[in-house]
Amino acid sequence: MKRIEKQVVENAYTYESYRQLIDNLFAENKTTGSNHSEAMLNYAKMNIARMNRLDKRGKLTDATLQNLQKITRPIIWLVITEGWCGDAAQIVPVLHKMTLENDNISMKFILRDEHLDIVDAFLTNGGRSIPKILILDAETLEVLKTWGPRPVEMQEMILEAKAQSLETEDVVLKKQINSESAKNLHLWYAKDKTLTTQQEFLAVAI
Repeated sequence: MKRIEKQVVENAYTYESYRQLIDNLFAENKTTGSNHSEAMLNYAKMNIARMNRLDKRGKLTDATLQNLQKITRPIIWLVITEGWCGDAAQIVPVLHKMTLENDNISMKFILRDEHLDIVDAFLTNGGRSIPKILILDAETLEVLKTWGPRPVEMQEMILEAKAQSLETEDVVLKKQINSESAKNLHLWYAKDKTLTTQQEFLAVAI
């Protein structure tokens, strides 16, 4: 199995410092990465609102609370992400809540575009999809398991939309497909209320 370098983990963001980074950059009309276009800033703005909402209102199920106690060895959840990533905004707040329930778990964040060597070792269908969570042994930093970039049902929907987009050369239709896909993504997350994320992630993590 692969191992993550100690320096990478030591220099990684905590949840609080990751959130602060996104807020600070947005105040300067920027987001993480090099693309600070109006579209990317709009994604960052929506993601800040999503994370704020989930920080306040997100709840762990009784099953999640019970399953978290099965983690008895010190581990690190290393999240590969970016501030403009909509899936990450829907997922990382609930993971943070999980870490608060078990002292054996710590969570760190690294930015994808600053660590392409790492994300390229954990591609999803050949792509650099995020968020990607690497579950590490806290002592050896060996990668034990991985999860991401999103729950299975949504991953299948996204892949289907991408296939439809690739099948057409009509720029307007392509844009419409991608827009509808993004809309459906967040509608799904809103209706699901993080329940599937909790179930599927812990099925891998414990």
